[in-house]
Amino acid sequence: MDRLRLLNRALQVGLLGIFAFGVLARNVSVVVNALAGFGVTLVPAMLARDRDLLLDPRFTLVVSVAVFLHSIGMVGLYDRIWWWDHLTHTFSATIVAVVAYTVVWAVDVHRDDIHLPPPFTGLFVLTFVLAMGVLWEVAEFLAREAAILLGQEPVLVLYGLGDTMFDLLFNLLGAVTVTVFATTRLRRWGEQLAGWLDRRLEAS
Repeated sequence: MDRLRLLNRALQVGLLGIFAFGVLARNVSVVVNALAGFGVTLVPAMLARDRDLLLDPRFTLVVSVAVFLHSIGMVGLYDRIWWWDHLTHTFSATIVAVVAYTVVWAVDVHRDDIHLPPPFTGLFVLTFVLAMGVLWEVAEFLAREAAILLGQEPVLVLYGLGDTMFDLLFNLLGAVTVTVFATTRLRRWGEQLAGWLDRRLEAS
């Protein structure tokens, strides 16, 4: 576990390095994405400190890897490597699917009046990931159009409708991978989250 935390710290340092590069290059897209990514990597520690919610270091590391891959992609890899966008979307969709499955399973364990069969949970996760993917693509488009309208440099890159369809396809790939291969571990995480919810309710 200490090795995982060390790797996570290294990725955070890498994000700060990308941020510094963006500042020196005066590239707003790199600066904003690196800074946002670094902020995301701080969320697990904040949850542990403020909410007493300990996340598995493996999940924390995957989150850091995902935001690092996206941030370093803004330096030029998205343009130079044709599959980089597919890689980052698959990683991001995997994280969304992990969170969705864990939360749904936690609710199922936490609430006696709710029972969600595993096939329904898997279908819900797939649908949720696709819906989040569509919302992200719409947000990317609106953010880009707003930046252009205001005469600013867009912080996100769009490559057309075909690329958007591929993005959604690789989002689905990430979600399917999670629901097929990771359900046992995610159910255990869900049970841990349900226990945390129980403790929070007892303390309130």
